[in-house]
Amino acid sequence: MSRTRDQALDAAVMLIGAEGIRALTHGRVDAAASLPPGSTSNHFRTRAALVAGVAEWIARRELGDAGVPEITTRDELVDALTRMVEVQSGPLSARTRARYALFLETDDDAVRPLREQRAGMEAWLRSILSRLGGDAAASRTAFLMAAADGLLLHRITVDPAAPIVDVITRAVDASLGH
Repeated sequence: MSRTRDQALDAAVMLIGAEGIRALTHGRVDAAASLPPGSTSNHFRTRAALVAGVAEWIARRELGDAGVPEITTRDELVDALTRMVEVQSGPLSARTRARYALFLETDDDAVRPLREQRAGMEAWLRSILSRLGGDAAASRTAFLMAAADGLLLHRITVDPAAPIVDVITRAVDASLGH
């Protein structure tokens, strides 16, 4: 991937994260990335192509950042989910906002990479819950993901300092039937 394309995509994510999907234009991305006018449109001819490129970029970055830790205990799961919420609502909050904006304001084809990435996360979490608590725990995967998503959304929209560990611990324990 070219350096210009990378710069444009990084800037597009930051732009969407700060100002929403409607702020995404080729010219605004060029300006935000300090690229010459027309640079972004050289890589993404249409706005739809740019939106799809951003969705793919976010999904790839999140997969790369995640690193799939081997989780064998409840405490490891609590720690991993806590770190995930901390990072997604802290240093990567603009990317999180951009992901939410894309989910809310674009069609399914454009966000397919994000939905596939999320499905992979769900499968990973389901396998952990199954190992730790059997089929009953695995059936609560959606609950645990919703609890983490809700906390993440709360931290990026209402209270950036909202406690994480207690909420995640309670959600993990409820998922495991404790």
